[in-house]
Amino acid sequence: MGITKYIRDAWKKPDMKLLRERMIEWRKGESIVRVDHPLRIDRARSLGYKAKQGVIVVRVRLLRGGHKRIRPNKARRSKRLHNRKNLRMNYKEIAEQRAGRKYKNMEVLNSYYIGKDGVNMFYEIILVDREAPQIKSDKELSFVTKSANTGRVFKGLTSAGKKARGHRNSKDKSPKVYPSLRANGRRGN
Repeated sequence: MGITKYIRDAWKKPDMKLLRERMIEWRKGESIVRVDHPLRIDRARSLGYKAKQGVIVVRVRLLRGGHKRIRPNKARRSKRLHNRKNLRMNYKEIAEQRAGRKYKNMEVLNSYYIGKDGVNMFYEIILVDREAPQIKSDKELSFVTKSANTGRVFKGLTSAGKKARGHRNSKDKSPKVYPSLRANGRRGN
């Protein structure tokens, strides 16, 4: 057994005092921050992270709570003042998309949860530079350089995106979510 197993076990019951102090520091900073190395190295490696040129890790801070539209205080308003926004995305997917928008030259590989407090949720996102020669020559990461994976986070091709679209199950178990709920509804099935 390597050290990774012990790191994974330590994250099952993290030191809450230390994590709380870190989150206080994270709240004071920017919402999207590039970090030198991943906080959860075991999780990052299992999701494809490698300590090489062309691979970076970004910490993203999100506001928690129901995805509400703010109430308009002037200008045009809707008749019933609907303020519910039913997003079919989870927090993780929203965090990935925000990181993808900030780092336009990179593709989102995957992400993982690192903590939450009363107001925010924190995720670390693994990003890959699709033009880096080290990535193009890497067997496991070179799939990101293909044109089908350009903007993969916005197409819902990451793990969080597939989960939100219901693509964790097979076509036999949930046939209505393939190719998408909207496309399946338009078929008239």
